[in-house]
Amino acid sequence: MELTHTRLLVDQYRECFLFYRDVLGFEVSWGDEQSLYGQFKVGSSQLGLFERKQMVDAVGAYYQDDDTKVDRVALILKVDDVEAKYRELKDKVNFITKPREQADWGLKVVHFRDPDGTLIELYENLL
Repeated sequence: MELTHTRLLVDQYRECFLFYRDVLGFEVSWGDEQSLYGQFKVGSSQLGLFERKQMVDAVGAYYQDDDTKVDRVALILKVDDVEAKYRELKDKVNFITKPREQADWGLKVVHFRDPDGTLIELYENLL
């Protein structure tokens, strides 16, 4: 088996597509803000976005718009300099943490969410 990409199932497809393309600057490898499925090249990986209702329909389940969302996935993105990326994005996203060292992990991290509530961690290695 080979993991080809990670797919986020989102309720706010257009907003998320624009967020990953325009705010985070990910290169689009397939789709657009209207296609209900899009894919981005992120380093050597791929990140897919799929409208959650479409995925529910594809697997024959019942769609519910649930306001009591919990973290279903976290995207972990390595950067060269957490402080610099924080300064670059601070007027574009609402950070839920400030950059801080996690000595136990050997990392500096900061966290924010995309428009659909997906938790995103930016990190840099301290060692």
